Amino acid sequence: MKLNYKQRIFGFMLILFAIFSICIIISEQKQEKKYRTEALESKLDGYVEIIHQYIALNQSGDGNMAHVDELIKILPKDIRVTIINGEGNVLYDKDVSDLKTLDNHLNRPEVRKAQYQDFGANIRMSSSTQHEYLYYAKYFQTYFIRVALPYNVETQSSLQADNLFIYIVITLFIIILILVNIAATRFENSIIKLKDFTSRIKEGKPLPEDTKFPDDELGDISKELVHIFNEIENSKRNVEIEREKLIQHFQYSEVGLCIFTAEFRKIYANTHFIQFVNLIATHPTFDVNSLFENEAFKPVLEFLNNRRKDQNYSASQYEVGGKILSIQVIVFDDKSFEITIRDITRIEKNRLLKQEMTNNIAHELRTPVTSLRGYLETLNEQHLPEDKQAFFISRAYLQSIRLSNLIEDVSLISKIEEAPAQFVMEPVNLSLLLDELRIDMASKLKENDIALSISVDKELVIHGNYTLLYSIFRNLMDNSVNYGGANIEIHINNYMKDEKYVYFSYYDTGVGVGEQYLGRLFERFYRVNEGRTRDSGGSGLGLSIVKNAVLLHKGEIQVKNRLDGGLEFLFSLLK
Repeated sequence: MKLNYKQRIFGFMLILFAIFSICIIISEQKQEKKYRTEALESKLDGYVEIIHQYIALNQSGDGNMAHVDELIKILPKDIRVTIINGEGNVLYDKDVSDLKTLDNHLNRPEVRKAQYQDFGANIRMSSSTQHEYLYYAKYFQTYFIRVALPYNVETQSSLQADNLFIYIVITLFIIILILVNIAATRFENSIIKLKDFTSRIKEGKPLPEDTKFPDDELGDISKELVHIFNEIENSKRNVEIEREKLIQHFQYSEVGLCIFTAEFRKIYANTHFIQFVNLIATHPTFDVNSLFENEAFKPVLEFLNNRRKDQNYSASQYEVGGKILSIQVIVFDDKSFEITIRDITRIEKNRLLKQEMTNNIAHELRTPVTSLRGYLETLNEQHLPEDKQAFFISRAYLQSIRLSNLIEDVSLISKIEEAPAQFVMEPVNLSLLLDELRIDMASKLKENDIALSISVDKELVIHGNYTLLYSIFRNLMDNSVNYGGANIEIHINNYMKDEKYVYFSYYDTGVGVGEQYLGRLFERFYRVNEGRTRDSGGSGLGLSIVKNAVLLHKGEIQVKNRLDGGLEFLFSLLK
């Protein structure tokens, strides 16, 4: 049977105080008995001295002690008196008439003690009378005087200690036990509350609102534990909130993510990861752990099995279903790891597109730069006639203009794609913008005998960027002037509008393009061979700028060949 704390402490204190009380009582009883014995011996010593004085006054020369009987009569009746000479022979005994029958008393304990230490006392059975006595003997140079009291109930009681002290000790013992019990009960209640509190902490149960703690050290400990518990609970709630945020982030992230233990067991996987695994797998599966059997994850498995301690990251790519997937592995300190799958198809296409654009830019720059260099080298190294010099200077100037236009167009389209927020949006009157464009293009239109017709509402206002809106119509006009041919017409009108958008039609009556080329007109640096050559001076970015500028204004654009000839661009712009 397991004892509780109160029983253990009460039992311990009971044994401790019992032993202490017993030791005190025994010690006191011995001291009391010693004190009473000494008092009785002092009384007997007085009798001995009286007898000695009497003998000294009435001693006869023959050593006869018969006269002692006279003194004995006045002494207490129960006192036995014995006189022994130095050799141990009994000279007188109150209770024995025939002294010859008595043995030598020199070896009696009390006599032997008196011989060596002036007096001696002893409690023993008398061999002469067969009664138990308390003996007291004293040596007087030539003889011993011994007195004895019968060791009866009366004598025993006089030598026994008083029981009052025992009663006092027992009473104090009981009072102390009661106080110990009260203290142990209070202490036990504190421990029970503390135990209940720790059990609630272990089980995650809340504390009652009316919980009161004792005003002692355990109460202080409990209060500190409550504070620590509340801090832990707050931390747990914060961690849980952050965990939920992280899980939501994983769930809504477009990246597939899965976390594994060091033993390759799944801990967590979001839906995108399962979708990617099913895209890679030959058969639909929900068992994420089976992915390591797939060909796509062999680099991952090889990395995890053969990596060095300082290698914590690996990446590989896998193409499936027209998509390019990036598979990345991160190994944590506890050897658990994370696999992420990301669809980088668009990123790769953009990278290839930028690479192609860079190559195209380099190619497009090479032509005017080469021409410009050739003209300048000829002028620098040869002495040409003035008309030839003027011709070469004119051609060099045209190439520098072409080079400048190309740089400006590249800068503009890069800014539209990579930093659209830098364009300031403001109310723009389209009628005024087109009037300015008409003025800027007047000379070119006249040189190519091109008629311009604009049918736009005078009060039409678009919330957009003036520069980009101007570039839309300017590049469309440049495209018509450069590639549409001479003696044509250009028509611009806003044929419809609704609550959100304004719809425009731009067309020319030029040569148009083959139907097979229409889908690629908005590609960067794309040129149609039919009537559209690099010699016309365009950068090859004009229609690409138009499309990106329209998209930046939340609109759409399409192109088609007109039945009557020429190209028509239909596009919308957000008001």
